[in-house]
Amino acid sequence: MGLAAAALGLLVQYAMLFAAIYAVTLVVYFATGLALTWVNRRHPERRIQPDRDGSRRMRREIRASMKALATSSALISSGFFAQLNGWTVAPLEASWWSIPVMFVVSMVLFDAWFYWGHRLLHLPALYRFHAPHHASLAPTAWSNDSSTTVDTLIEHGYYFVIWFILPMPAAALFAQRLYDQVSGMIGHAGFEYFASPTARWPSPLICTTFHDLHHSGFRYNFGNFFSLWDRMMGTVDPRYDAMVEEFEHPAAGGKAAVETGEGTHG
Repeated sequence: MGLAAAALGLLVQYAMLFAAIYAVTLVVYFATGLALTWVNRRHPERRIQPDRDGSRRMRREIRASMKALATSSALISSGFFAQLNGWTVAPLEASWWSIPVMFVVSMVLFDAWFYWGHRLLHLPALYRFHAPHHASLAPTAWSNDSSTTVDTLIEHGYYFVIWFILPMPAAALFAQRLYDQVSGMIGHAGFEYFASPTARWPSPLICTTFHDLHHSGFRYNFGNFFSLWDRMMGTVDPRYDAMVEEFEHPAAGGKAAVETGEGTHG
């Protein structure tokens, strides 16, 4: 009875933790998606692919996203649950320095994880798990999490594994996950608002055009937060920097526009 009661207690603890994290994630997803949709409707001139409109897929993408976000929430919930029960590397004490430092460390590590996981998903043997995400040739904010379970496990498996590798304060990883969610939806929004010199060479930062080019062409721009890995591995879209510069000065050169050729996946 003692073991059964303990197991039941752990199960209830995990279920409550997962439910809370999933609920917050859905609130962030819908709030961000609705806000971006509202802004985009008022700025049609900022559309990256003027000849395509991905909004017709919205309902399908929201349904797929709710499943994928459940998987993401389960991954980070499981890692946090393990930390709470002392099964992981002991975390650093939360402080004014440990949270921002580990947040930055996690950003860099997750970007590397995402880049190589994303490249893996583009291999012929695994692409079928990633292909539904690429059905959105002109992505919208709702496209960000429109993925299969296998796709999500590969790209977001980091949120389970990292608790067992680094002394991660929970606040740092949850902050990074929140940033990942919001920036990912902005990156899929299909409208460019953040083009600036800091989003192109030699800066490692990116803007919405970066991932939009990945959806329209498939062969380039696999990174998540930064262009570092793409530049090192020769997978940055050769059009990217020039397009960002055009979006910086729409009155002078006209806004940049992605060609509508679909390309082939690599």
